[in-house]
Amino acid sequence: MKSSVKIGSVMGIPIRLHITFLLILPIFAYAFAINPQPFGFEGVEPSITRYSLSVLTAILLFASILVHELAHSYLAMRYGVKIENITLFLFGGVSSMEKIPRKPEQEAKMASAGPLTSLVIGLVCLLVYGSFISPNPMLSQNPVYLVIWILGVMNLILGIFNLLPAFPMDGGRVLRSFYARRMSYVKATQSAASVGKFFAVLMAIFGILVGNPWFPLIALFIYVGASEEERSTRAEVTLENIRVRDIMTRNVVSVSPSMSVDDLVKFMFEKKHMGYPVMEGDSLKGIVTFTDIQHILPVDRPAAQVSDIMTRDVISVSPDAQAVDVLRLMSSKNIGRVLVIDNGSIVGILSRTDLVRTLKLRSE
Repeated sequence: MKSSVKIGSVMGIPIRLHITFLLILPIFAYAFAINPQPFGFEGVEPSITRYSLSVLTAILLFASILVHELAHSYLAMRYGVKIENITLFLFGGVSSMEKIPRKPEQEAKMASAGPLTSLVIGLVCLLVYGSFISPNPMLSQNPVYLVIWILGVMNLILGIFNLLPAFPMDGGRVLRSFYARRMSYVKATQSAASVGKFFAVLMAIFGILVGNPWFPLIALFIYVGASEEERSTRAEVTLENIRVRDIMTRNVVSVSPSMSVDDLVKFMFEKKHMGYPVMEGDSLKGIVTFTDIQHILPVDRPAAQVSDIMTRDVISVSPDAQAVDVLRLMSSKNIGRVLVIDNGSIVGILSRTDLVRTLKLRSE
């Protein structure tokens, strides 16, 4: 999230711009400025008008992508799914959801909402364009109406492209919901991911043959996304119905806030753990990890104390929490361990290593 910036909220959902979006927006604007009609503004004078319309078109195009993602998010929220944020980046937009609805009909509706919204936006824009152009065909040369035409066509392309059964794209999720009616959720994900990877390979080959670098890039995005979601789905299903208390480490070793960072490094090598709660008597003061140590130069470590580098905002869970929920928590917060607290007392610690070990044991 350090590579993105929040620009506002819609329906309580934070809207963020990724750094890649800030790079791709001027590229789109420039492409519109140098391409001839009907998909660009080449020849429009003065140049300030040409580039202003190009920038406006690029912004409106990404605004329609945001509406596409909001349609997904609206239905997901109706099904009780928490939306962490919506981020606009290089290839469009992504809704960061706490989880994907398991019921096939819910996932199908949620996945379809975005492409259908794009198709509606596209059709409305083209109908508006047609209503002005039909009585007076000369208006087709007016660059203002050209903005409406470009938005209409681009949204139709966006809607149709997203309906391709290339998991994890929207069409691929609809395909998974179709499979999930006939087989287990894991097998449905594996089948949809296989179809998605097949489409990715075809797309990459097509891009190489026509000399268009965008297709291989999008193909790579689809292939990696399908593999990652297949792996995460298998992990989530494997961890279902396992409570934290069943897999946590109960023998919790803590450190003092007054311990020097240099001694902490030696302590980590001795105990072979990468993170510890920081305790002062019976009071929890924070948590310290090897990542915190890396922020201190070796020469400064003897003088620095644990209290100088520890994280004070401790993320904890209950021993009765579900392991799959902790997995999602660790992924969303990008942390390697959580403290397990019951009635105000630390009763254990759960790390990624504990989760990975459980996954291996349950998979055998």
